[in-house]
Amino acid sequence: MTHTKNRLYRVASNAAHRSALCCIALSLVLLGGCAGVLPKPAAQPTLLALDDNYAAPIATAAWLGVAAATVIVEAPRASAGYDTRNIVYLRRSNEIEYFAFHQWVDTPAKMLAPLIVRALQRGAVFGAVALAPSAASGELRLETELVRLQQDFTQVPSRVRLTLQASLIETATRRVLAWREFDVSTVSASEDPYGGAAAANQAVRQVLKQLAAFCAEVATR
Repeated sequence: MTHTKNRLYRVASNAAHRSALCCIALSLVLLGGCAGVLPKPAAQPTLLALDDNYAAPIATAAWLGVAAATVIVEAPRASAGYDTRNIVYLRRSNEIEYFAFHQWVDTPAKMLAPLIVRALQRGAVFGAVALAPSAASGELRLETELVRLQQDFTQVPSRVRLTLQASLIETATRRVLAWREFDVSTVSASEDPYGGAAAANQAVRQVLKQLAAFCAEVATR
């Protein structure tokens, strides 16, 4: 009787072991099948930046020992549709679209802020240039608005258009000394976001040069 019980126990144990192995194998098969149907992680967008292509500012009027006004550069504003890291393009007039797999590293308005400061510093006209908010006070204040920055595919080759409005204000009286709109269009070397970003940087350099000349002209009247 004891021998029979031992044999039955071994048979039951082997059956339980085989059943466990089958469950494990089935689980692995099911997991493998689920892995094939699970959605893949979304691809990270390619990040592009605006730059003025200058290593460092040249001496300002203050460093040269010249008495000159201090200007406070307010953070640029952005028109509706452009206060975003998304890169704007057009395939039809007045219809804004965004690239799916490319973005700016920050909003264009925020990227422009330090570039504007450096452009004014390079002019060697102002005693000092500071980006708001700042503890410094200045005789002049520069306010800007990014009206548009877009790659236009309605023409071939595509072109990038950058429009920036600027107001130079006397701080004490809050009087607008001068206002100007800068509008630049540059040809893209390729019909893709990377070519558009390169063209955007060309446009930025042209607008910054014009903006610095405008501020210098007004400040030295």
